[in-house]
Amino acid sequence: MRRLRWQILVVAITLMVVAVLLLSQQPALAPVLSRPSSGGIYTEGLIGSLGRLNPLLDWNNPSDRDVDGLVFSGLIKFDSRGLPQPDLAESWGATPDGTVYNFTLRSNAVWQDGTPVTSDDVIFTIDLIKSSSFFPQDIKDLWNQITITKLDDQNLKFTLPEPFAPFLDYLTFGILPKHILASTPAGQLASAKFNISPVGSGPYKFDHFVVEGGHVAGVVLTLSDNYYGQKPYIQQVVFRYYPDSKSAYDAFKQGEVLGVSQLTTDVLPEALSDPNLMVYTTSLPQMSIVLLNLNNNQVSFFQDANIRRALMMGLNRDYIISAFLKGEGIVADGPILPGSWAHYDGIDRIGYDPDAAVSLLKQEGYVIPSSGGMVRSKNSQTLAFTFLYPQDALHTQIAKAIQQDWAQIGVQANIQGVPYDQLISNSLASRSYQAALVDLNLARTPDPDPYPFWHQSEATGGQNYSQWNNRAASEYLEQARTETDFTVRARLYRNFQVVFTTDLPSLPLYYPVYNYGLSSQVQGVQIPMPMYDTSDRLAFIGDWYLVTRRTIESTAVPTAP
Repeated sequence: MRRLRWQILVVAITLMVVAVLLLSQQPALAPVLSRPSSGGIYTEGLIGSLGRLNPLLDWNNPSDRDVDGLVFSGLIKFDSRGLPQPDLAESWGATPDGTVYNFTLRSNAVWQDGTPVTSDDVIFTIDLIKSSSFFPQDIKDLWNQITITKLDDQNLKFTLPEPFAPFLDYLTFGILPKHILASTPAGQLASAKFNISPVGSGPYKFDHFVVEGGHVAGVVLTLSDNYYGQKPYIQQVVFRYYPDSKSAYDAFKQGEVLGVSQLTTDVLPEALSDPNLMVYTTSLPQMSIVLLNLNNNQVSFFQDANIRRALMMGLNRDYIISAFLKGEGIVADGPILPGSWAHYDGIDRIGYDPDAAVSLLKQEGYVIPSSGGMVRSKNSQTLAFTFLYPQDALHTQIAKAIQQDWAQIGVQANIQGVPYDQLISNSLASRSYQAALVDLNLARTPDPDPYPFWHQSEATGGQNYSQWNNRAASEYLEQARTETDFTVRARLYRNFQVVFTTDLPSLPLYYPVYNYGLSSQVQGVQIPMPMYDTSDRLAFIGDWYLVTRRTIESTAVPTAP
C-alpha cells in the first residue's frame, strides 16, 4: 500500500506539472479591436453647383475641383506640408542646374476604361492648357517656355529656359485621356460630352448624376477597379449640391449627408455644439496684410523700420480676429504660411503693445505738438497718411479698427474704401497709394515662393507693391528659387523670414481659417494644415473609413526554460 500511495503521488504531481505547462502555452487573448474595413457610402453637402467635370475647366468652380480631385490624377501631389509626392509619376529627377526634369510614369497606371496612361496623355493635356481660355495667362506663359520631350511611353523630359524650383507646383493638374479627347478641338472642349461623363485615373470613377426636379442635385462616384494606388476604404462618395452652408448643415441634421464642405460663421456656433458633428479647422492659403509704400516721398516716414515696428505694435490683431472674424483667423507673423515646409517657427513675433509703440515713436522724435492735437509730428512732418481698403463690410470694419488702434498711439490713418479691382489696378499697380489693406492670395501654390511679392526686381511692374528694396532678402529669394534641394531651400527661406520680420516692410495681420464638418461616424480623418485649395480637405480621403471589422489578436506566451 505504501508503494502504491507513493506511485499515486508521483502520477498526481506529474499531471499537475503537465497541466501547468499546457496552461502556460495557451494564447493570451488581447482586447477586441476594431479595424478599418472596406465599404460604406460617404455623402457630402457641397456648397455650389455643377459646372463641368474636367480639371482643365474647373479653375473658377471649387465644387467641380472637389469632384475632379477624386476622379483625375496629376503627375505629382503634395503632402500636408506642401512637399511633392508621387502620383501618376512614380519618380522624377532634376539636373544639378535645375533646368531639366525627367519623369517616369507608373507602369500600372491606367484610365478607368482600362487604357494605359502614357506620356502622350501628359503632353496632350499640356497642349490643351497652352491653348485654353480657362487657365490664367501666367500659367500658359510658363508652359509656352518649356520644351517637353517624349522619351518613351513611360518617360518624358521637361526642359526649362532657366532654373525654377517652384516648377513642381505646375504639375498637379489633372491629366486628360488623349484617346478619348484627341478628336475634340480645344475650342470645343467646354461643350464636350466628356465633361458630364468623365474618365480619369484617380481613386474614384464617375458613376451617375443625382437628378431631382429636372436639375442635377448631386454626383455619385464609386471606387475605381483599376486604380494604381492603395484603394480607399469608402466604397462610394456622393456629393450633393446646396446653395449655402446653412442649407448643407440643415441636410446634415436631417441625416441626408455625412459631411458639410464648409461651415461658415453663420452656422459655426451651432455646428460646434452638435454632438454628432466633428468640426475640422485649418488655415486658408491667404494672408491679410497692410501694405506700406516705402517709396512714396509723401510718407517718407514709412522708410524708417522703427516707425513700421511701432505701427505693428499698435495693431490689436487678436481683437480684429475675435470681433470681425468671430475668432476664425490666425495671427500672421510672417509671409510664409505656418505648417509649410518652408515656414520658420523662430521668427520674431510682435505683439500688441501700444505703450512700447509710443516709446518707439518718441525715440524717433515724433511727439504730440505742444500747440495741441493728437497726431505726432517731427520737424513739421505729421504721422498721417491715406489708408485704402476694399469697400466691403468686413474690410470696412477692419480698417476702422486699425484706424482707432493707430489713433491711440498718435498716428492718423485717413481711411478710404474703394472697389477691390480698382484698389489693385489703379492704386497698387501704379504705386500711387500710401498704405492699403489687402488680401494676398496664395492659393494652389504649395511652394511658397515669396519672390513675386518681395524681390527687388518686382518693385517696378511686379507685385512688390511695397517696393521693398532689401538686397539680402532678394538674394535669399533668388537662391531659393533656383535650388532643387529642399533642405537648402528651407534654410534660405528661414533666412529670408528673419530679414522680413526684422525689417518689416509691411504689416501681416492674419490668415483666415476654413471649417469643415464631418459626422462622428467618419473615422481616420486628417485635414492638411494649411490647405492650398479647399479641395485639399479630401486629400487623404483614402484613409477615411465608415465600416470596421472586429478582431481578436492572440499571442502564445512561451514558457521559461
